[in-house]
Amino acid sequence: MKSPALKSSSAASRGAAAQLWVAAFLLALVPVLARGAFAHDIPNDVTVQAFVKPAGDKLNLLVRVPLNAMRDTEFPERTQGYLDLDRMDASLRETSSVWIAEAIEIYEDDTRLPNPKIVDVRVSLPSDKSFASYDEAFAHVTGPRLTNNVQVYWNQVMLDVLFEYPIHSDQSRFSIHPGLARLGLQVITALRFLPRGGAVRAFEFVGDPGLVRLDPRWHQAALRFVKLGFFHILDGTDHLLFLFCLVIPFRSLRKLIPVVTSFTVAHSITLIASAYNLAPDFLWFPPLIETLIAMSIVYMALENIVGGIGVQRRWMITFGFGLVHGFGFSFALRQTLQFAGSHLLTSLLSFNIGVELGQLLVLVLLIPLLHVFFRFAVAERTGTIILSALVAHTGWHWMIDRGERLRQFPFAWPLVTAALLASAMRWLMVMLILAGLVWCVAKYWPLKFPMRQPSRRSRRDIGSTQVQTPGHGFETETGGEI
Repeated sequence: MKSPALKSSSAASRGAAAQLWVAAFLLALVPVLARGAFAHDIPNDVTVQAFVKPAGDKLNLLVRVPLNAMRDTEFPERTQGYLDLDRMDASLRETSSVWIAEAIEIYEDDTRLPNPKIVDVRVSLPSDKSFASYDEAFAHVTGPRLTNNVQVYWNQVMLDVLFEYPIHSDQSRFSIHPGLARLGLQVITALRFLPRGGAVRAFEFVGDPGLVRLDPRWHQAALRFVKLGFFHILDGTDHLLFLFCLVIPFRSLRKLIPVVTSFTVAHSITLIASAYNLAPDFLWFPPLIETLIAMSIVYMALENIVGGIGVQRRWMITFGFGLVHGFGFSFALRQTLQFAGSHLLTSLLSFNIGVELGQLLVLVLLIPLLHVFFRFAVAERTGTIILSALVAHTGWHWMIDRGERLRQFPFAWPLVTAALLASAMRWLMVMLILAGLVWCVAKYWPLKFPMRQPSRRSRRDIGSTQVQTPGHGFETETGGEI
């Protein structure tokens, strides 16, 4: 039988041995963990440059990406960690196939093209400017390569690849899905499409944009922008609050049709003008428009509180504010018009149709809810004041915050040039035409929509002489109403 001292010594020995085994295991894992962490280090910002050019029976895709976005790949190195540029070809082809070719899908007339052939691949210095044009980039990728005379590390160079896809005809319509979002935390892709016999079309998108039609048909562009306009009005809180202010005092589709239509016509005018570069391009212009949109919400809410609003006056005011909201819509469309192809006007009109459909959906939902609210929860006038006050409070805070941002932009009068004068004359002509249209509609509105005559219940036959009084139809000189 062992003594207690021997038992204690044996347990201590086993504990020390276990600690040594754990320490050795952890030391063995250190290089593996360090290597894994290094291999999976995802870069923050990655910029991809690409050219797509169909020619004959093949389509060329030129791509430039930072080499540090190519993870989990071992590149041959020389002493002190410099890349062995003379032995890079196999590694570059492998990583180009895994990280680029498998991530990009190209379609010819909605038929996906097979996997591409890697024609050439190489590394380049970040100072190289050959990707400024397709011809320069093609000559660079197929030209002489860097040699070991250049001492660079793996995270100091760019990867340039030339892919070749077989196609049936360079007159086909092509689409691309650049699924390169996994290359970094934020990936910006600048792509230029060179159709045969057409102008270069530039695209720029962040992350994964989905399927991008490089040469869309008119109905494809129209469908895309109808969806965009529909969801934009549903996502735009300020536009929804403005629409809510329009609905509160009327709650009738018949009365709201001219009001909403004037808003749609007005924002369509400024949206189309902005798309054709007729809007000011000063830095202070977008925050000014955002501030004016908030002011429009506050004004409409206060007008609801004051009361006494007629449909004729409301549609005229809405028309003026619609011109402002149209500029706000244009800011959201600036990065999207690149997907319109050659159908710019069709896309703009389709966007407006989508906005109109979104507005109709909101009206269909809001009008019954307001009817129920005013019937069972609170009196109509009290409810109108409460809801409008809440909207005015929100719009007021937006107006103050956006006004503070606007004040940060120094205002400077633009230089008077021939181009500025021509633009001012165009806008003056547009405003005069709009003012004339508004005046004509306002003048002939009562003729088209006559006022309703008083009902039989509100008439009293007293005498024959009639005097019109506000709000009570016709009165006789003796005080009776007919």
